Amino acid sequence: MAKEKVVLAYSGGLDTSVILSWLVDKGYDVIAFVGNIGQRENFDEIREKALKSGATKVYVEDLRREFVTDFIFTALMGNAIYEGRYLLGTSLARPLLAKRQVEIAEKEGAQYVAHGATGKGNDQVRFELTYAALNPDLKVISPWKDPEFLSQFEGRTDLLEYAKKKGIPVKATVEKPYSEDENLMHISHEAGLLEDPMYRPDESIFSMTVSPKDAPDEETIIEIHFKDGRPIKVVNEKEGVEITDPLELFIYLNEVGMKNGVGRVDMVENRFIGIKSRGVYETPGATILWIAHRDIEGIAMDKEVMHLRDMLAPKFSELIYNGFWFSPEMDFILAAFKKAQEKIDGRVVLSIYKGNVVPIGRESPTSLYDRELSSMDVEGGFNSLDSRGFINIHSIRLKAHNLVLRKRNPYDWRKELYRSED
Repeated sequence: MAKEKVVLAYSGGLDTSVILSWLVDKGYDVIAFVGNIGQRENFDEIREKALKSGATKVYVEDLRREFVTDFIFTALMGNAIYEGRYLLGTSLARPLLAKRQVEIAEKEGAQYVAHGATGKGNDQVRFELTYAALNPDLKVISPWKDPEFLSQFEGRTDLLEYAKKKGIPVKATVEKPYSEDENLMHISHEAGLLEDPMYRPDESIFSMTVSPKDAPDEETIIEIHFKDGRPIKVVNEKEGVEITDPLELFIYLNEVGMKNGVGRVDMVENRFIGIKSRGVYETPGATILWIAHRDIEGIAMDKEVMHLRDMLAPKFSELIYNGFWFSPEMDFILAAFKKAQEKIDGRVVLSIYKGNVVPIGRESPTSLYDRELSSMDVEGGFNSLDSRGFINIHSIRLKAHNLVLRKRNPYDWRKELYRSED
């Protein structure tokens, strides 16, 4: 009788290596899937490790280009940023990985998909919601929510002992004082020492960016060109750089951001499952791109369209963070954002210096900016007398509100409204 097949999202780390072998012990035919989304790893070594751990087949897929064009650039349309600070590097990668995992399961005729995400975090939700959205017939194995697995592996020591017993190669036997997740967009640091929200990370924690204090004492000037809100070219005239390929463009922005100390964030965020978590992030290239994109919108996007999009942006970011990339509400929002990005064309000139990204110029063939109309020195096509009626109309409701307040408290109504509590 043929074994049931399971496709495991495999990283090559201790947890997924043990999970792979554990699934083999349980009688599954395990196919390992490794997604290259820009993490600095030796993928040949990971492939060999998966085979040594019991996998019958290993897929190593280069997903970097798709990550940039279909996920990072798509998130850029809505300037996605969770709770005002987090640029969603891990959140954007998970649906891509889960999507490819489902495709491999369908190709291999597998009945199961599995992942190594823990029961306290967000990634379990992102993986499993994507599975459900793309192929609800697949069964999910989530060992860190499996009573049998949890009874066998109560902690890292149990994992290490099992790995030694099974001959699974382990690089180190001492746990890092924090955990990391890396891809092309960012690297995150959390847990361990960082669980103390007052603990200041030392420089040894940061592996993607230099400290702004140690960054060059010279600004880097670059241009980013946009078409329909998507970056199409980056130019550095001083260095003779001109890149149009989406993947190479993003890699270059990462390099610029890394050496200039751009994109460090230290925050306490709200996980989807209700737990607060402290995360330290390095997101160099995306930080540059987000700032440039917002700036080109300033000159080329209609005011009311921008404000409506900005009302939807927090919900958009929350959907990404919570794992609803493939959902009807996401389809709705993306359709609106795609429309909003039409004719958001032009270029933004940026000064990058010691952690700072400052737009210093912008131009657009679809610009809505009228220099004469907005000038303080030139009257242009604007009749200042029209402002009288504009202000009078908008003041009507304020005057009515004032009358109501005076009737309630004719003496100290305004003082009471704004007084400080003792």
